[in-house]
Amino acid sequence: MTIGLLMVLTATAGVAHTTPLYPTPDPDPFYATPPDLADKKPGDVIATRVMPPLAIFPDTAVTVVRFRSTSSEGQPIAATTTVLTPKSHAPDGPLLSYQHIINGLGAECSVSRVLYTGDPNLIVREAPGWNVLLSRGWSVALPDHLGPNFAYGAAKLGGMITLDGIRAVKQVAELQAQQSPVSMIGYSGGGMATAWAAALAPKYAPDLEIAGAAMGGVPMNLVTMLETLGLNSHPVFGLALAAGLGLEREYPDRFPLSDQLNERGLAARAAIANSCTNDILATGAGRGALDFAKSTSMINDASARAVVEENSLELYDGVPKTPIFEWHSPIDGLIPVDAVVNTDKRWCAAGARVQSEQIPVPDHLTAAVLGIPAAMNWLDARFRGEVAPSNC
Repeated sequence: MTIGLLMVLTATAGVAHTTPLYPTPDPDPFYATPPDLADKKPGDVIATRVMPPLAIFPDTAVTVVRFRSTSSEGQPIAATTTVLTPKSHAPDGPLLSYQHIINGLGAECSVSRVLYTGDPNLIVREAPGWNVLLSRGWSVALPDHLGPNFAYGAAKLGGMITLDGIRAVKQVAELQAQQSPVSMIGYSGGGMATAWAAALAPKYAPDLEIAGAAMGGVPMNLVTMLETLGLNSHPVFGLALAAGLGLEREYPDRFPLSDQLNERGLAARAAIANSCTNDILATGAGRGALDFAKSTSMINDASARAVVEENSLELYDGVPKTPIFEWHSPIDGLIPVDAVVNTDKRWCAAGARVQSEQIPVPDHLTAAVLGIPAAMNWLDARFRGEVAPSNC
């Protein structure tokens, strides 16, 4: 999807907006929003639930924590993080907030659900690899950083939820992390939540001390990313459509995407309203923006564009105080690399300690795998309290 599409799909001014299609509410009362949510502070714990042990994580306890966070428009929301605590975790031992890639629009895409699913379409195949982290004695928090409405594309939201998830984990006495050193990591969409958390922390969560943040393959500028996709068909167009629907959920008055969808677009919206990666990709496969829009007019809607800009980290003036490890492919075929380089340079110029590494492979996900070992070693050094390197 392109900014041109955003203009097309938000062109009608002064017309009553179609209600966004939100995900089906989770019927489990544990996930209900408490009536006193507004009385709680960001990061306050709402509820906890000890989950059954998982064979893929030997000698590891699984706990789901519900907590209060904040929407993109400043309203209180209830969010969730899933905490893996290995038997080897010492009291106040390292806590890693791992922002897993969540390409989804519904509750079945949440971390706690996919860890327990038997659906081969939803299984997290890399999850057993997380034992590398657990074997170091680290507790691992896995926030559902898309929020209660699964607002895929709302990048700033992911940063706030990540920070509040860390706050919440530190409040749960049974998790023995009250004084734990904290670091963060994520790749692609998870890297976007991680990067936003690092940049927002000085203002949004100044109470948190974060030892370091490692992020890879980050879409630093959604404006240029969407423009790069173009109006024609694209293999990952389904993700672009999902991002538009997610932004509409988060900004219903400023980003009324559904108003301008044609019948095929509305059918696609209904088909993926609760879907995760594979079904979203299948729905958009071989399609493009013009297949789903009522009009081909390219009318610039300032409000809609502003939403995309507000979720583009390259355009956010905040600077992380925590050291940064950033890796990406200089020939990544999915994300605009210039935005990554520009953001690194701006952070460096503002005094941040940034270690940037390039993984010269064209495939976005291959770069993730190849960059992980260096990122893990970098995080390990942060937990040991070593001074972070910088190649600014």
